[in-house]
Amino acid sequence: MDLSGAHVVVTGAGRGIGRALAERFHQADARVIGVVDINVGDVTNVVVALNTLRPGSAYAMVADLSQPDESRRIVREARETHGEIDLFFANAGVGAGADLLTATDADWDLSFAVNINAHIHAARELLPEWLERGYGYFCSTASAAGLLTQIGSAPYSVTKHAAVGFAEWLSVTYGSRGLKVSCLCPMGVNTAMLNATDGLGANGSTDVVKAAGAVLEPADVADIVAQGIADETFLILPHPEVLTFFQRKGVDYDRWIGGMRRLQARVLGGP
Repeated sequence: MDLSGAHVVVTGAGRGIGRALAERFHQADARVIGVVDINVGDVTNVVVALNTLRPGSAYAMVADLSQPDESRRIVREARETHGEIDLFFANAGVGAGADLLTATDADWDLSFAVNINAHIHAARELLPEWLERGYGYFCSTASAAGLLTQIGSAPYSVTKHAAVGFAEWLSVTYGSRGLKVSCLCPMGVNTAMLNATDGLGANGSTDVVKAAGAVLEPADVADIVAQGIADETFLILPHPEVLTFFQRKGVDYDRWIGGMRRLQARVLGGP
């Protein structure tokens, strides 16, 4: 996909990976017609910075994507105001809850709502028009946890697996009708989520992520994503070792689970 002149929407774009994606797409001469985030201050800062570089090239949208109607609303409003969406990047995510015995129903509900249901609601709104014109690009941020697993956080791991599965299903089902799909699965990225003292950062999860490989900067991830979109690659892996881990998992699942147990014991302690 050529990003030049493309109409792009990025969710979770106030900080971290989402902001870096919006900036990188803008650098490639895209119009970011939806810089979406729940925090009005963050999203305003991003849009002001981008429009300072190129006036009229970025637009703020404040939305709480834990609410089903909000995903549909941002798609409709972006289209009505600016025209067809070429690329929708479902990047917003949460790291709520930890161990199965401590994660609450609210943790599970929030994780499903943002990490997977928001993707479903947006795609449902986007697909009819994309299929009619024979082109559209849906990208989502899952995680290496969606291919492997996340030690420490059950809601995060389960919902990121679902995000990978949904992206794969979209590509299989509609790829022959013009839909392009990419799924971003990084390990550690230097964001507020990784460095949190609760949620995903609880119960040693952050230590596990940092022990598994390099912690990248969001801008580095955005560069890799831009290349993946240019190449129309389904699985975008900023950490190449994730592919090796994933292959080992497929070859000998029991051995891989044993290795993950040992990693958990080494980082978190216990037998």
